[in-house]
Amino acid sequence: MTDISHTPPDASAKSPRVDHLLIAEMVEPGSRVLDVGCGDGELLQLLATTKGVDGRGVEIDRDKVNACVAHGLSVIQGDADHDLANYPDQAFDYAILSLTIQATRHPKTVLENLLRIGRRAIVSFPNFGHWEVRSRLLFTGRMPETRNLPDSWYLSPNAHLCTIRDFANLCATVGAVVEQAVAFNAAGRRLPIKWSISTQNLLGEKAVFLLKGPAP
Repeated sequence: MTDISHTPPDASAKSPRVDHLLIAEMVEPGSRVLDVGCGDGELLQLLATTKGVDGRGVEIDRDKVNACVAHGLSVIQGDADHDLANYPDQAFDYAILSLTIQATRHPKTVLENLLRIGRRAIVSFPNFGHWEVRSRLLFTGRMPETRNLPDSWYLSPNAHLCTIRDFANLCATVGAVVEQAVAFNAAGRRLPIKWSISTQNLLGEKAVFLLKGPAP
């Protein structure tokens, strides 16, 4: 498996987000994929180019939906908190939520729907347990603003920030099987899998989880 921290950049295009590269590694070629909160479609485009997926997207921002459609992507306007319930069971091989679950109003319900809709779910999120976040809270007594959490608390779209340990506990609560979990730092370097979850929770700025739903 290629080390994403040494992947050479494409000078002709914007470099993909690190979590997008990790997600792409987890997706089997030719899969049916639903990207929830797909933004401007960067992940869908990456998966189409590198894995030949049959991709669909859901995005709440109308301008971003229009931009995706203009680039030939199959994206509709929708809200993860309200519209996922309309999708049938196991309609996709993968249901993906990248850097979005912390902005949903009902993360547990959203995760349960992802696990229902996809044969597998992939979720990435910023880690509120990172040492920089902890130190800023400790020494300033204020909600931190970092590279991964750049907005002031009153402007942030994030409704439910969590740590890696929090998300692992949520997975256990809904009965999800964690098939793979990767924490990584700002440079995109993976933290060694042998490290404990406590260490990854301290040093990982973001994480990506590959999940499978509970057995029926």
